[in-house]
Formats: sequence, C-alpha cells, structure tokens
Amino acid sequence: MKRNFRHFCVRGAMYAWGGPVILAVVWAALQSAGTVTSLTVNQVVLGIVTTTVMAFIAAGISVIYQIENLPKVMAGLIQMAVLYIDYLGFYLLNGWVPLSRVWVFTLIFLGVFVVIWLSVYVSVKRKTDKMNQMLKNE
Repeated sequence: MKRNFRHFCVRGAMYAWGGPVILAVVWAALQSAGTVTSLTVNQVVLGIVTTTVMAFIAAGISVIYQIENLPKVMAGLIQMAVLYIDYLGFYLLNGWVPLSRVWVFTLIFLGVFVVIWLSVYVSVKRKTDKMNQMLKNE
C-alpha cells in the first residue's frame, strides 16, 4: 500500500504541470474566439491551482492498475469514479459546468472514458495475443 501511494505521488508530480498548460491553451483559444476577454486574479489563481491538482490526481490514479489482486475491470471502474469526481468537482468549483448541465458533462465523460478505455484494452489485448502466439510457435 505504501509503495502504491508513493507511485501515485510520483506519477502525479510528474504530470501535474500539464493541467495549467492545457488551461493556458484553452484560455488563449477562448480569448482569440472573443469568448473570454479578461480574467480576474482570483479566476487565474483558482484555475491554475485546480488544474494542477486535477492533473496530479488524473496521472496518479493510474497506479490502480498495478494492484495485482484487483481485476482490471474493477480497476477501470475505480479509475473512472475517481476521475469523474475529480473533474466534476473542480469544474463546478471553477464555474466551468453549471449545475443544470451536470448530466451533459456526465454523458460526455462516460462516452469519452469508455472509448479511451476500450481502445487501450483492445491494443493491449492484440499485443498480448500476438506475444502468446509467438510463444506457442516456438
């Protein structure tokens, strides 16, 4: 458990910088589209802090797949729940998703998560099957 927590922290720290960088790109795009013309100091600080924490958690939670006695489907469900709570909580805190649109966020989140998870699963399964076939032929 202690080792997994350390890996969570290391992974989170390695990728925490990605949140503010993505936020800066989004703000620049919104500004060039004329949607956002100015930000308050509080909006900038809150955005930077929350996206850093979001990225830290999102990167760190992937350690769940290293727990050997946990089935992959259960690990995927835990990862999905943690990411959902992580993103939705900070999106609501920042005012990026109004309460009346949480259901839209939920549908988009579930759709994107399932597509990404299935694409990774299929890719890993193909590689594993190919390696198993090579071992059989030897």
